[in-house]
Amino acid sequence: MPRYLNPPNLPRPASRYSQGVAHGAAYKRVLVSGQIGVDASGKLAEGIEAQMAQALDNVLAVIAAAGLGPADVVKIVCYVTEPDRVKAWRRLREEKLGACQPAATYLQVAGLADPAWLVEIEAEAIQEGAAGR
Repeated sequence: MPRYLNPPNLPRPASRYSQGVAHGAAYKRVLVSGQIGVDASGKLAEGIEAQMAQALDNVLAVIAAAGLGPADVVKIVCYVTEPDRVKAWRRLREEKLGACQPAATYLQVAGLADPAWLVEIEAEAIQEGAAGR
């Protein structure tokens, strides 16, 4: 089981995430490429919050394809192109990841590969004791 690290000599996280995550050596590791707010049919969701939700659903679908779930996410990075969206991101992340407290980074960027894309999310998940499965 991953050990979530919030050392007492660091400030407490502003929402449900951890300053770091430690895990053992025998594990299955899934690295998820940046996902955007496009569904399987190729349709781009309308608006940044809808794109966040779709991109995070896409991340979780990749993780599920490897036999892992939201509780196995140990790192997540969200890139957004619009200011003042961190509250919406935190709410959505907590809704989709539940009690999981991965290491997390939120970045506001000038743009993504396509100007219509307002968000991109990448992640890492692990499942200890699952090496080679």
